[in-house]
Amino acid sequence: MPNPKRRHSKQRRDKRRTHWKLSAPGVLTCSNCNQPKMPHRVCPNCGFYDGRQVMFIKEA
Repeated sequence: MPNPKRRHSKQRRDKRRTHWKLSAPGVLTCSNCNQPKMPHRVCPNCGFYDGRQVMFIKEA
């Protein structure tokens, strides 16, 4: 199998890796308490999901 004759430079390696980015996670606001939450998950602040209470959160 062919092998590279010379070592690739750091610049060439880094140019190839420029597209390996992470995207920011989507954040929505809860329809009940207007706090930020992840999509398709129960709101950690109030326990609501899809307009109904799914989890009961203890008050501090």
